[in-house]
Amino acid sequence: MHLVELNMQKKLSALAVGQKAIIRSLEDEELVLKLMEMGFLPGEEITVEQIAPLGDPISVMVAGYQVSLRISEADAIMVDTIQP
Repeated sequence: MHLVELNMQKKLSALAVGQKAIIRSLEDEELVLKLMEMGFLPGEEITVEQIAPLGDPISVMVAGYQVSLRISEADAIMVDTIQP
């Protein structure tokens, strides 16, 4: 069982490789539909898999898929981090 850090809401882009979190909200109205179609739904668990050497893009595991996101897209996803 994992413990979710309450009141530790962060942008997905702020997480380190290996960190897990629960998606809480999508903040950019223009990206909401695109992100939801890609599996980024509130309540879904997400894991940061890789970060490119220059920091953009990042690769995450969500809904059983590995997805690459630009940092600007990851900035629009608010998450609650999970303690291992």
